[in-house]
Amino acid sequence: MLVVGAGLAGLACARGLGKSGIRTVLVDQKRGLGERIHTTGIFVRRTLEDFALPDECLGPPVRDVVLYSPSRRRRLPLSSRHDEFRVGDMGALYQRLREEAAAAGVEVRTGHRLVSARADRGAVEVALEEAGRRRALRAGFVVGADGARSPVAGQLGLDRNRAFLIGAEDVLPSALGAGQPPVMHCFIDPELAPGYLAWVVDDGHQAHVGVAGEPARFRPLAALARFRASLVGVVAISRGTRIERRGGRIPVGGLLRRIASERALLVGDAAGAVSPLTAGGLDPCLRQSRLAVDVIRAWLGDNRREALDAYQAPVLRRRFRGRMLMRRVFDRLQSKSAAELALATLRAPPLAPLASRVFFGRGSFPDLDLEALLAEKKVVAFERPMRRLGVRHARPVR
Repeated sequence: MLVVGAGLAGLACARGLGKSGIRTVLVDQKRGLGERIHTTGIFVRRTLEDFALPDECLGPPVRDVVLYSPSRRRRLPLSSRHDEFRVGDMGALYQRLREEAAAAGVEVRTGHRLVSARADRGAVEVALEEAGRRRALRAGFVVGADGARSPVAGQLGLDRNRAFLIGAEDVLPSALGAGQPPVMHCFIDPELAPGYLAWVVDDGHQAHVGVAGEPARFRPLAALARFRASLVGVVAISRGTRIERRGGRIPVGGLLRRIASERALLVGDAAGAVSPLTAGGLDPCLRQSRLAVDVIRAWLGDNRREALDAYQAPVLRRRFRGRMLMRRVFDRLQSKSAAELALATLRAPPLAPLASRVFFGRGSFPDLDLEALLAEKKVVAFERPMRRLGVRHARPVR
């Protein structure tokens, strides 16, 4: 078993495979897993409640969000009774997961870049490159956890993401004073961040200042510089030395159709398991990775082809439809006047709960286990021919 990519999805999947007794090799082209981190690392309440993340790798909890219009004159403050968000120290978290994967028997190889992968006679022939030297590896199955533009998907004939946002972020020292609560500030501004948002998340430990938008209408670093300059008198940010700069592509086209075959499957960003609306991908990648382990065990251990089919069943993609619709609405906010009107509308009492639902809602990648997926897939398959005959509400006879 070969897992390509040691981000959150790859590490979680490799650890699960190792604990299941499957001999697993995890490779990543980075030398250190804390290098070139692409995500802000915001974990939502649902993730924090359902997964045992090490507390020392998480920042202080955030309960308050403020949404700003382009002019900054309109603000919509939102507050929750719960700890809604915590920003992860992703480098430390990756290292912790690496140690847990190694303890489960996973062989972790950093500094290895995937050159090629080809399915051949019941296995996958893989070529890796380390320090300019090619190494061959033969794997019975490959997991692509290698990011939004997955080379594994391209090499092994699986679907690839086509709709992206692109972002840039500076990590700075915190500017919060003693006793000030952590706040997430989100700015709607079609000129600075077309198709998405600009943000400041200061949890008292560090501040993350970033922008993201549609690549065709957006120059990330220039937009980030303009955004930082525009914050004077609006949100205090540190003038201290930048700790880190992050950036990368965020897939927002929803879960891809073909994400599994007899020799490979995709998880996380590679599979498009990212909210098309909020661009949140950490919760989906943990849930999908857990499901992927069960699917691989059923396929490799029991030769259950239906497990592979269920992994990419339409039932999972349907959960993204509402967010895809809202993504199209967001894409149409192409002028500052439209964005001002949108925020003014959201502030009206009938629609104010909608903003809270977007930021504090518990929707994400569906938390379905394999057997539930298989059962739902059988129901859907049975209903289709019955509908052609004019029969409604058909159910398989048990």
